[in-house]
Amino acid sequence: MKTAEFQRHLKMNSKPIIVDLWAPWCRPCQAMVPAFEQVREKYAAQVDVVKINADDSREVLQSLGVMSIPTVIGFAGGEEIVRRTGMQTAGMLDVLFDATLHRQKPAVMPIAPASRLLRSVLGLGVAAVGWFGFHSYVLMAIGAIVLFSAFYDRCPVYRAVAARVRALFQHSKEKDPSA
Repeated sequence: MKTAEFQRHLKMNSKPIIVDLWAPWCRPCQAMVPAFEQVREKYAAQVDVVKINADDSREVLQSLGVMSIPTVIGFAGGEEIVRRTGMQTAGMLDVLFDATLHRQKPAVMPIAPASRLLRSVLGLGVAAVGWFGFHSYVLMAIGAIVLFSAFYDRCPVYRAVAARVRALFQHSKEKDPSA
């Protein structure tokens, strides 16, 4: 697919579009297929899916600024709504499809499992060094913050506050479009 053809497809399509950038040699791309197909079936009547082989369409990847695959991008009305790079779970893909369908960036995006694990181990490690090594409240606080960053998307208080802050900023943009 050429860039001009892709741009035309984005502008002419009345439904939101999910673009799946993949390659046959990409293991994470192949591992994501069952979850992607499951979510694709759920949204089949509401969202169109375009699968682009990265090896055959380097021009499109370059125009989109895609540096690695798999990458999933949601477009609605010709504009990018949401983008995720790396292997996505069915839950993350559901959030991507839903955000694209409703033309609204999600207030909180789920964290990739590998990132969640890395942040958990790092946060616990820093907190442990602060507690056992130096008796430093600063290190313990930093460890707690890093640990919270691994699970913030599951915190109901954070979800409520994030949604309200996003709504507040959207409301202020509607009042003053030059902002």
